[in-house]
Amino acid sequence: MIRAYKFLLRPTVRQEQALRDMLRDHCSLYNGALQERRDAYRHSSKTSIKYGEQSAQLKAIRACDPERQGRWSFSSQQATLRRLDKAFQAFFRRTKAGQTPGYPRFKGVGHFDTVVFPKDGDGCRWDSTPHDIQTRVRLQGIGHIRVHQHRPVKGSVKTVGVKREGRRWYVILACDQVPAEPLPATGSIVGIDMGTVHFFTDSGGSHKENPRFLESMAKELAAAQQHLATFPKCTKRRTKKHRAAARKVAKIHVKIRRQRLDHHHKTANELIRDHDVVGHEQLNTAGMTKAPAPRPDPEQNGAFLPNGAAAKAGLNRSILDAGWGLFFGILANKAESAGRRVIPVNARNTSRTCPECGHVSAENRITQAKFECTACGFAANADHVGALNVLHRAGLVLCAEA
Repeated sequence: MIRAYKFLLRPTVRQEQALRDMLRDHCSLYNGALQERRDAYRHSSKTSIKYGEQSAQLKAIRACDPERQGRWSFSSQQATLRRLDKAFQAFFRRTKAGQTPGYPRFKGVGHFDTVVFPKDGDGCRWDSTPHDIQTRVRLQGIGHIRVHQHRPVKGSVKTVGVKREGRRWYVILACDQVPAEPLPATGSIVGIDMGTVHFFTDSGGSHKENPRFLESMAKELAAAQQHLATFPKCTKRRTKKHRAAARKVAKIHVKIRRQRLDHHHKTANELIRDHDVVGHEQLNTAGMTKAPAPRPDPEQNGAFLPNGAAAKAGLNRSILDAGWGLFFGILANKAESAGRRVIPVNARNTSRTCPECGHVSAENRITQAKFECTACGFAANADHVGALNVLHRAGLVLCAEA
């Protein structure tokens, strides 16, 4: 299996400055390559420049600027150019599909946070001091950086990435040939129905409470954002207080994300430990959180009719705060490692179908929390009914495979 490991770096003052310089120079390379592509397309010949052509220019770029571009790993600079190439590939793919993607944009120094070394040993070396108790990673142009390794690394290290998150620095290892760690069989199968009032409800009727991390930090976040908004946006150079206000907003967002991630990991561990098979709804969260289309007023030019956007915004915020997509990804990864099975099923009418007689009707769902079948009179919690139907559909998938 392929797994990623993320560890906290503890650089010295000089090493931290070198890390910032590395991000700055890679950002400059990214923006320069983007500008070259833009200029080539704007030419009357409509020339298109590919990754291979830009990669071939690296040798000359490094020779002309040895103090900045020539200081860093050649392979990491190629990875930065591949990153730009993937952005253009995604742009053209979405354009052909009829979507309206944004054109690849220039990166600010404060928004370029990752540098990837495609191969361990080429410009970087994981565990560069094996004779020492303290784990270190060596990066070209920076040196040996201390690593807070809180768990062992399994498999073989393929790529090494360096990422900045606020004032912290992390190393991310992508490893393959990671051995699986199967858990003993429990003989249990469960279906879960995701929600916003409860994080999910399982087929046994138990509710997992939704911690609502964003809502709990809403007042503090709003105050920090209001303080940041008092600074003018047109200033060319931000003041010390302006930067401090921006860091405070970013720090709150990072805290919310870490809380959500910790909650998802612990919840997924509980499900994987207790059940052999977990069924869940296959949800399109991007479509569910899409803003409603505007409704032009036919009687008044330039005016619009109410479309429920304010109410929908609140629901969208609750869905995104719950982080269903992130949770499903974590659940699938943990299931693969533990030898468990996760089955996504069609979510259509799971909360409108009676689990007793199979009658499907929108009238079965009396309220957001109450279900009562209009055919047989079966009554239960609506989320519990959804989980039972998910369990039933997951069981059908297993029977079809058998």
